[in-house]
Amino acid sequence: MPAPIEAGSADAPGKIMDFELARALEAASGVPDPEVPCVTVADLGILRGVDRDANGQIVVRLTPTYSGCPAVNAIEMAVETALLEAGIEARIERVIAPAWTTDWITDEGREKLRAYGIAPPVGASGGRRAFFAEDVIACPRCGSTRTSKVSEFGSTACKAHYRCDECFEPFDYFKCI
Repeated sequence: MPAPIEAGSADAPGKIMDFELARALEAASGVPDPEVPCVTVADLGILRGVDRDANGQIVVRLTPTYSGCPAVNAIEMAVETALLEAGIEARIERVIAPAWTTDWITDEGREKLRAYGIAPPVGASGGRRAFFAEDVIACPRCGSTRTSKVSEFGSTACKAHYRCDECFEPFDYFKCI
């Protein structure tokens, strides 16, 4: 899992804290995902960084969950709006490499998904297992592992639809990508 995002580079020796960058990071981090509003862009790991470019302008880097995600423009506009409301002018930069992975979802984000009724991704992404194996998905409501996949696609393309065979509740599973 990549290191948590920070405001600016911590690698520069003797670096002076940039409070405007810290405010920008705070504003951007609080933006909820429009398709899964219980988690923020920081929880999902799509907020990749907040830095200054060579001209001193603040740049917020976002990585879409996948290249065809219909929420990309909405997320970028929401982040830009949050920054403007905080009194910060910034440029939004879409970063497509490295590609986003569910491994970047924070532990707090996974708990928020579960509390919201969405089963968080199981295991790590990559490898043949992610494509060919069936993981045991626990029901986010009762915790039972007696669940069945109803559909490969749930309310969004990044989720599958499941049913709990114990409490009989339907739920989405955030696919391991």
